[in-house]
Amino acid sequence: MTIRIGTRGSQLALWQANEVQRLLANAGHDAETVVVKTTGDRRQDVPLAAIGGKGLFIKELEEALEQNAVDLAVHSLKDMPSLIPEQFALAAFLERADPRDAWIQVDGRSIDDMPDGAIIGTSAPRRRAQLAQLYPRLQIADIRGNVDTRIRKAREGQYAGLVLAAAGITRLGRANEITSYFAIEEMLPAAGQGIVAIECLAANHRMRELVRAINHEPSETAARIERAVLERFGERLDCYSPVAVHCYGVRWPQPPLSDATSESGGYGHRTPYTVNALVCGVRAHAVGHGAEELIDTVYEQLIAQGAEKLL
Repeated sequence: MTIRIGTRGSQLALWQANEVQRLLANAGHDAETVVVKTTGDRRQDVPLAAIGGKGLFIKELEEALEQNAVDLAVHSLKDMPSLIPEQFALAAFLERADPRDAWIQVDGRSIDDMPDGAIIGTSAPRRRAQLAQLYPRLQIADIRGNVDTRIRKAREGQYAGLVLAAAGITRLGRANEITSYFAIEEMLPAAGQGIVAIECLAANHRMRELVRAINHEPSETAARIERAVLERFGERLDCYSPVAVHCYGVRWPQPPLSDATSESGGYGHRTPYTVNALVCGVRAHAVGHGAEELIDTVYEQLIAQGAEKLL
């Protein structure tokens, strides 16, 4: 049996699918990639939020699962809606890469050196909200396209600098183009940032069991805690909501980077965990051993500070 891995056709999406294929091969399974062209890929002329948000990238891959065109769908977890239809399941998670956001400036200048009114390109409402708070003198503008397209636009002078996920840039072999990294505490990442997720039909128990062979349990723990905080808000969250959640093991002085995971035993391998969350400018923080207790504490802090009313 050859496992069919559904993926978008972007360079980064193909890297993710190929990595899943490689890991499955190491586990003794034949697999192939199947490219699914999504509406989000075709419509590069308008802001993503205006046509349905990143869920557009997910929907057509899920339709391919339902139509038995693919057996698995591979996603960047940060792009997935906090709620997915019950007929689907997130069955496995790859080891988390660097979860931080990265600053790219083609001349190597820091964001602090940007002149007043400089145009900074980013697409996520989460980044836009945090950048506006950190750098109110700068102009934050929407940007679409893959990494190559965005960097080209910056080189052409359309943007003074860019903010992108460090994991994606590194996976594409372009880490040398990163000018600097934002600290986790100043630019809180999206839930699941740096994690590749594998989705399949909930009823396909054979496939769900099969992909567990390549699951990275510490990354799964962090992913499920982060997503559970957002799930508590139900359908009150949409593609315009500036939300962020990040979980890590507190024995590290900072969330480990990809080159430190092997030495430490993997991302979030040791408990207790620290969870930080941001919803519409309201922040929450909790430390503990129990996942459910952490999720409850963070959610209750956010509600107590009025996050629900701000959505």
